Amino acid sequence: MAAVSPLPFPPSDAPELHNGDHMSREEFHRIYSLMPPNFRAELIGGIVYVASPLKLPHGTLHMPLGALLYTYQGYTPGVQSGDNATIMLGDDGEPQPDLFLRIRPECGGQSTTSPDNYILGAPELIVEIAASSRAIDLHRKRDDYTRHGVCEYLVATVREGELRWFDLSAGRELAPEADGIYRLRVFPGLWVHAEGLFADNYHQLMETLSQGLATPEHAAFVQRLAAARKPT
Repeated sequence: MAAVSPLPFPPSDAPELHNGDHMSREEFHRIYSLMPPNFRAELIGGIVYVASPLKLPHGTLHMPLGALLYTYQGYTPGVQSGDNATIMLGDDGEPQPDLFLRIRPECGGQSTTSPDNYILGAPELIVEIAASSRAIDLHRKRDDYTRHGVCEYLVATVREGELRWFDLSAGRELAPEADGIYRLRVFPGLWVHAEGLFADNYHQLMETLSQGLATPEHAAFVQRLAAARKPT
C-alpha cells in the first residue's frame, strides 16, 4: 500500500491559535508560523482574533481602495502602500490590516523594516474594510492603532456603505467636506470620493484622486519627502 502524504495541517499536539487567546506578540508569531498557509489571525492588544472567510463585498471594496493607494504611491516618491502585510506593533500587537500607506523609512517615516521584511512600528495610514470584523475594526483595532501611533485610519463599512475617517493623533473622528471628498491630512493630495467608492465608480474615484495630486499641497509634500531622503 502506497504511503499517504501528510495533510498540510499541524499535528494534533502542535500549538494552535484560537479566538480569545491571550499571549505576547513573540509567542503569537511563533505559533502563527506553524499554521497552514491559508490560516489568518491577528494579535490585537494581546488577544488573538482568527479571521472569518472574506465575502464578495469585502473584495470589491478592497480593489478600488488598493488602486487609490497604489496610484498615489506612483505619483509620490517616498511613500509605500501594501495589503495584508504583517505589522509588528509593540509587544502585544501583530495585525494584518487590509491596506496601509506609509512614508518610507529612508524618507523620515515612523515605521521601519525588519531584516526578515516585516513592518516594525505603525504606518502613518491604515485602511480596514469592515464586514464581519466591524466591531473589532471600529473599537479594539482603533484603540490599538491609536496606542501605537497610527496617524490616520479609514474604515469602509460594508453593511452601512459608509467611510469612517479617524484622526488618531488627535483622538477624533473627522467628516468629509461638503462635496463628499475625504482629503487625507498625513498624505496631502490623497483624496477619496466615498460615493464613488461604494458605487464602484472607477472614473469618479480616479478623477477625484487626480485633482488631489494636482494640488500645491501634494507638490510641497513630494518636495519634503525628497529633502528628507537619506542617502543609501
